[in-house]
Amino acid sequence: MVEGVTHGQLACTLFFTVVGVLYAVAEYIEFARKPAKSKTSDSAISDPESQGADAEKKVWITALSHTTLIKAIRFDSEALLECKVLLRNGVELGLILLWFWIADRSGLILSGEKSYSRDFFNFFMTCLTAVFIWIGCPVHKTKSPLNRDQTEEWKGWMQVMFLLYHYFEAKEMYNAIRLFIACYVWMTGFGNFSYYYVRKDFTPGRFVHMMWRLNFFVFLVCCVMNNDYMLYYICPMHTIFTLFIYGVLGVGNQYNSSNLGIAIKMAVCFLLVFFLWETPGVFKTAFRPLTWLVGYNDPSKPDVDPLHEWEFRSGLDRYIWIWGMLCAYFHPRYEKALAWLDEINQQTATLIRGFIVAVCVTLGSFYYTHIYCLPKLEYNVVHPFTSWIPITLFILLRNVTPSLRMVHISKYAFLGKITLETYIAQFHVWLSTSNIPNSQPSKLMVLIDGYPLMNYLLCTALYVQVSFRLFNVTNDLKNLMLPLSDNKALMYNCGMLAAMGAGAYVLAFAVGVVL
Repeated sequence: MVEGVTHGQLACTLFFTVVGVLYAVAEYIEFARKPAKSKTSDSAISDPESQGADAEKKVWITALSHTTLIKAIRFDSEALLECKVLLRNGVELGLILLWFWIADRSGLILSGEKSYSRDFFNFFMTCLTAVFIWIGCPVHKTKSPLNRDQTEEWKGWMQVMFLLYHYFEAKEMYNAIRLFIACYVWMTGFGNFSYYYVRKDFTPGRFVHMMWRLNFFVFLVCCVMNNDYMLYYICPMHTIFTLFIYGVLGVGNQYNSSNLGIAIKMAVCFLLVFFLWETPGVFKTAFRPLTWLVGYNDPSKPDVDPLHEWEFRSGLDRYIWIWGMLCAYFHPRYEKALAWLDEINQQTATLIRGFIVAVCVTLGSFYYTHIYCLPKLEYNVVHPFTSWIPITLFILLRNVTPSLRMVHISKYAFLGKITLETYIAQFHVWLSTSNIPNSQPSKLMVLIDGYPLMNYLLCTALYVQVSFRLFNVTNDLKNLMLPLSDNKALMYNCGMLAAMGAGAYVLAFAVGVVL
């Protein structure tokens, strides 16, 4: 094996090289046949602006069959034309991964030190929010609380602050960032419960699509960058809580329509969390066999138990996903209460809303003074049991009037759609891990040395565009490879993916032995 090159990196190189060759042949065949067009229209590319709660119903790309994929690998002309969009997305994904490696592993890109100014941080957030509001705050017809646009906006502005916290190393915002992450986990509970409770859709297609969204790209990044899965802890954390929700609602799902059934399932969730995280020794015993997956070997702390990071990160938000499920269960009642408030006498409604605001502000002030302002380590102890307070208060205030529920900041909502991509990409094409596998991104990527603000502008523009393209590419690949409603085709295509991945790794191992 060539020094410094892992089997995973070589496997990815070989795999995407083959994809590139197949795409080039497909383009040549189409060019030679002009004016004929390929069977899969280029207009089938997904757009994050169009991805809604019913995204699976808006899939414009028809999933390809495994026989078509096999024929394409054999250079069958018709199959290659049919797979052209798939291959093009594969090439783009490979180029993005190459950019990750060049930016953070090749040593060709400079890295710089972080610096923090509270004044500049607040100035930037204020200006950005003002510009986004000026660009547009669409008003929609729905008065439903926690509608899709509102939650995407919520994710968007939190993600901006989360990213700026990392970029400027704003350590004083640590407690706020912990709350933002709790909000994301709360949304995992809220969104998944809402879907399964209403749709009753526990099909394999839906489950595989969900797992793909959370883990497909991060798996490739781990291979290319030679990092542990746990470095990107948001992915495994959301994955495990999603699995818990899927399991508890999927098993005995005929009882989900019963209040007693839901109460029992909520109790099971609570007992599961209590047993895993509150009982000494149980967590590490349960996950020790999965150390290869959720272990994290921190190069700066080589003596720390590899499971420490997983236990710490997941434990901080171990209860909030259950609160998200409960909020989703009571959401129809909350919506009816708000509809009643909108319809009663205006003066009475104003008094009730004023009372709600006064209570929220009072409780929020108490929380801020006695909990939020605690030092970092003390705050971490109480966070799992108190993060539901500010989340609930925010929801009540954000939805207290019809006008607040009907409006959202569109650009924050757009950024909220690509939070997973911006989270993963920040490590390597915005920040820098200084060419050290498994290292935290303690440096900044530098493309314009000596001009920190211009460098920030250029790096951020490239970074957001890469994240945007990642969202589109991974969604298109998902829709092309994973049919939602045909379980047999889904099984075959998943088998094809696994076989191609295993084949690339075996070939990489063989090449490594020769080299």
